[in-house]
Amino acid sequence: MSYVRSFLPWIVFAVLPSAQWQWAALAGLAVAVALIAQQRKSGAGFDALIIELGSAAYFAALAAVAFADHDSAVHDYSAALSSGTLALIAAVSLLIGKPFTLGIAKRTTPREVWGLKPFVRTNTVITAVWAAAFVATAAVLAVMAHAGQGHSTAATVVQAAGFALPMVFTTRYVAAVQAKAGAR
Repeated sequence: MSYVRSFLPWIVFAVLPSAQWQWAALAGLAVAVALIAQQRKSGAGFDALIIELGSAAYFAALAAVAFADHDSAVHDYSAALSSGTLALIAAVSLLIGKPFTLGIAKRTTPREVWGLKPFVRTNTVITAVWAAAFVATAAVLAVMAHAGQGHSTAATVVQAAGFALPMVFTTRYVAAVQAKAGAR
């Protein structure tokens, strides 16, 4: 459930009408800011808010572009840019040694596990899979946008798969790691 909450700004942006993209971007920004405020109030560290912070920055920039020029060519590629931004956030989190899934996993994992190598390694693998899924999704969506299908039903299916597949992987991989650890 933590993953759904982290990606809620992107879900809000995706479900609002494409023709009103400036308002969808503003809604994504508002949800991201609200999530950050709510999570900080409940004691979450910034390491647990990597996606939310990146989301707020992206939607602030997108809203500025969208309100400045409603007919901007950025609109055609906004779905691809969204996935590309998520790929960048995930990749940077790996590069700085703070996989974004680590902060999410800490929300439901006992503190004594946080520093253990298997816990960190598991989250590094999971974040890498999310990053790869976002890169693949961004590439497919960019090709679709170039073909004039950036806001089609097929593009929506690609976006949904770009979230669903790594989410399924995460659930199964964590279960496999936990089963393996339990067998020891």
